[in-house]
This record gives sequence, structure tokens and C-alpha cells, in this order.
Amino acid sequence: MKPYIYITRRLPKTAVELIETKYEVSMWEHEDIPVPREILIEEAKKANALLTMLSDTIDEVVLTAGSQLKVVANLAVGFDNIDVETATKQGIAICNTPYVLTDTTADLAFALLMATARRIVEAAEMVKQDQWKSWSPLLLAGHDIHHKTIGIVGMGKIGSTVARRATGFEMDILYHNRTRKPEVEKELGAVYCSFDELVTKSDFIVCLTPLTDETRNLFTRDIFKKMKPSAIFINVGRGPVVDENALYEALLEKDIAGAGLDVFAKEPINGDHPLLKLSNVVALPHIGSSSVETRVIMMKLCLDNIEAVLTGNNPTALVNKDWNALVN
Repeated sequence: MKPYIYITRRLPKTAVELIETKYEVSMWEHEDIPVPREILIEEAKKANALLTMLSDTIDEVVLTAGSQLKVVANLAVGFDNIDVETATKQGIAICNTPYVLTDTTADLAFALLMATARRIVEAAEMVKQDQWKSWSPLLLAGHDIHHKTIGIVGMGKIGSTVARRATGFEMDILYHNRTRKPEVEKELGAVYCSFDELVTKSDFIVCLTPLTDETRNLFTRDIFKKMKPSAIFINVGRGPVVDENALYEALLEKDIAGAGLDVFAKEPINGDHPLLKLSNVVALPHIGSSSVETRVIMMKLCLDNIEAVLTGNNPTALVNKDWNALVN
């Protein structure tokens, strides 16, 4: 029998047609509805490989449901939805899609920064709703971006690429990271500083840090109070790094001027979410890497990683680096 691959969200036929000639492939039939938990577990019992989304919880129950699972390929850079420790113990390779979405996500981060600062969504809705009745000197006046200070929390590949875009606006660049990045400092003039110094001095705080025990609820009410009243907060990293109640209060009390959010603590959010009631919040449905070109590349990388593992080779993007030592 051919190895069995289960894909937890419907992908375009063109993305999977080649691999269907070599493997038995099944997909959840919906593009925008997550696979139900019970179906995911049933499929994991017989699958040799899973291609998963960041919204799928791949915990011990899923990873130990069957005895044939060899690889889980996550259609994302992040993998905090996966119990990597259990996977490694079970000899299951965990793969992700780093690097291929760097530029696309950096584009989105900077677009969100610009839209929030210049109140683009508010302005567009005013016109569409026929509320534009006259011109006035401060009509929907926002905040300049050029010559301001951007503070990047999490100077990985995406953070560095956002910083590169900031140079086009002649911005001063501050960053905070677990380790210093001398190459970024040299190339872009970025300045390393403490987290407290960054949030105090920056006009735009862009969060791109991964979710870890240390970064969970990193942005608290006290941190927002340290920011400039004119500061704009942008999160394109992970939702749980922000205390959303604290952010709501900070915006309501005008501790900061606005927020642009592509990620939330629990996704998807609904229309009753308090942050959506605020006009100075631009909210997006986690589309950081969502360009047609990049998503197709991400799908191909996931399938290439799966095929590599199923044919006894090393995948291109392996999360649990000690997997190879355990299975070989």
C-alpha cells in the first residue's frame, strides 16, 4: 500500500496533483473551516504524514493516536501548536516553512504599520459610507512614518527585513532580541537596546517575537504605559505575547495612539472582541504570509518535507533537530 498523507485544510488541486501520483492523499474538504478534532484524531491513527495548519492542535493525543505517523509538516514558520517534545520521543519529524515567507510577512507588517499610522481603514470606510462631507485641516490626521523611530522586538529574518524597509523611510531603528545581530547593526544602522528602552523611545513598536514561556504576555499594561502617547503598536508575531485586556485599556485610556494587529491570543476572533470596537485598531485575519505566490511555495515546501521523510531522507526544514539522531 502507498503511504497515506492527510492534509487538514483543502489545498488547490495543482498543489497536490504531483504527490497524489506517489501517495494516497486525503484532505479536509473545507478551505476556511478547521478540521474537527475528532476527525483529525481518526486520520492521525492511520496517517504516515500530516500536513497541518497553525490553527490545528497537534498534541500528544494526535501524535500517539496511531503507530505509523512519521512526519508532521506545518504550513507556517511557527510551531507552537505542536507538542514537539512528544513528537521527538515518538520519532516523528516536525517540519515548518521558514525563510520562504520572510519578505511577504515583512511587507504585511509594514503595510499594517502604515495603515494604522495614517488611518487608512477609517478613511476608506468614511468614503464608502458616504460620510465625507467636507475637507478640513485635520480630517483623519494620522502620524508621519518618515524620520520616526521604529522599535523591533524579535530581530529574526522577518524583523531584519522589516528594518530594511524602514531604511527607505529614513527611520531610526532600535531592536531587542535574545542575541545581538552585528550584521544587521552594520548593514542597517540598527541599535540594540533593552526592552524597556525600546518601548520608551520608539514611535512604532513592531512585535515579531516567537511565542515562548518568556514572551507570553510580554506586553502588559505597565509596558503600554511606558510607551509614548503617540506610539503605534504593531503585532505580526504571535497573539499570546500580548495581554489583550491590557492593550484594550491602553488604547481606551490613550496610553498609546493605535494598534495594528494581524494575530490574536485566540483565533479566529469574533465581532464581539473588545479591540474591534475601537476605531484606532486595524485588525487583520492572520494574513502575514498570505500572497498567492508565497502560499504556493509554502505548500510545496511542506509536501517536499513530507516526501523527504517518507523516502528516508532529511527534510529541508526540520524543527526537532535531534529527530535524525533518534531514528537513524
